[in-house]
Parts: sequence; structure tokens; C-alpha cells
Amino acid sequence: MREILGRRRRLWYRRKKGPIQLEAALTCAAEWGWPVLPGVGLNASGGNSPDGSGRSGGDRGRGCACPDPECVVPGAHPFDPGILAATTDERMIRWWWTNRPTAPVVLATGGRAPCALSLPAVPAARALAVLDRMDMRLGPVVATPTRWSLLVAPYSLEQLGELLFVKDCVPSSLRFHGEGGYLVLPPSETGAGQVRWERAPLPGSAAPWLPDVEAVVDALVEATATSAPESGLYPPDAGGSSRLAY
Repeated sequence: MREILGRRRRLWYRRKKGPIQLEAALTCAAEWGWPVLPGVGLNASGGNSPDGSGRSGGDRGRGCACPDPECVVPGAHPFDPGILAATTDERMIRWWWTNRPTAPVVLATGGRAPCALSLPAVPAARALAVLDRMDMRLGPVVATPTRWSLLVAPYSLEQLGELLFVKDCVPSSLRFHGEGGYLVLPPSETGAGQVRWERAPLPGSAAPWLPDVEAVVDALVEATATSAPESGLYPPDAGGSSRLAY
């Protein structure tokens, strides 16, 4: 009986608090101090392209709700409001998601908020497995069907520049989401698919722990330099010669 009552209380609280995107946005802003804003989302009618798909070619998927018919990141970016509107104000967040309950949750990276680095999904999964074997402590990891993003502690553009300057090689597929950037957080839906936590933040009131970007990049370099080609961290034609071949 207690278990049934407990489930009912949780369901009632969930209904009272609002849609799941609103819950996530409020958790980020109110509990963790991360500034967020609603993403542009997807156009349910199929976008603005001539064939009604919102995308080029034969793709008939849902397109971006922004005016650009050739948008390369459908649904996965700020538009109105823009990135500078990101806030931790609970009243503003409730107003946004009351009017757009299914809007993606967009994190404004940098400043006092987390930054991130991302890799294509397949090599990212392999890299995480190697880093786990190295006992590398990681923070939350955001996953889409195409890319995975490792959240890291805030860093400045100057810090990032100094870090990359001393590296022998940095892969073109490695992206950095730093100051002035953004990242779509779970539970959001974009043109690339559902956004989810591959490594979810531990529940609790404290903000999630985040590693330094230098530690994560160094670990990726070491993982690639010390891994055999058959580990999957190298592309088929690399022959194991690249220090950071993703």
C-alpha cells in the first residue's frame, strides 16, 4: 500500500510541476545555476522547404522551425529568444515553457555554466570505454544519435587556445562548446533525434561535478596514443599512426 501511495504522490507531483522539459529546465536553472533558454524546436508541419520537409533532397523528416529551409541543425539551436536571453530566473523559464511546452532545453555554455567537448557518436562511445579502463573520472555526458558531448568545467577562450596550441594534433571532428556557445540538453527532440543522458548527473541538490577540459583532452590523447588500432579508436586507414584520430 505504501508503495502504491508513493507512486501516486510522485505522479501527482510530476503533473503539478509541468511537462518534462520544464522540469529539466528548472532543475538546470534553480538547482544547478545553469542558464537555459528554449530552443527553436521542430516544425510539426514539415518545415519550410519547397517539398514541405524542411530539408533538402529526399529526406521527408520534420524540419527546423526557424526560417532557414536549409538549417543544418534542425531544432537544435536558439532562435527567438537568442542565446543572450539565457537565464536562471524561474519565472521566465516557467513562462517560456508554458507557452512552448515541448521546446528543447538549451544550455548557454561558458561563464559560470558548464562547457563541453563533443565527438561523433561511434568514436565517442569507444573513447568513453577506453577512458573508463583508464579510471578517468568523467562528468555528465549528453548523447544524440550523431554526437556525444562531455560536459566539463567552465573555461575561457584564452585557456582553450593555450591548451590546443601545445597539442601536436587535434581532430577536426572534435568540437568545443565554450563561452558564447550552447548545447541542447535532455530531454529534447531535435532533427538528429532524441537527446538523452549517456552519463546522467547524480540526483541531488548540488550541481553536477565537472572535470577540467585539459584533463579530458589529455586523457583522450593518451587513450589514443596507447591504444592498439584494433581498439576502434583509429579509422581503418590510419594504421595506428595518429595520436588523436577520430
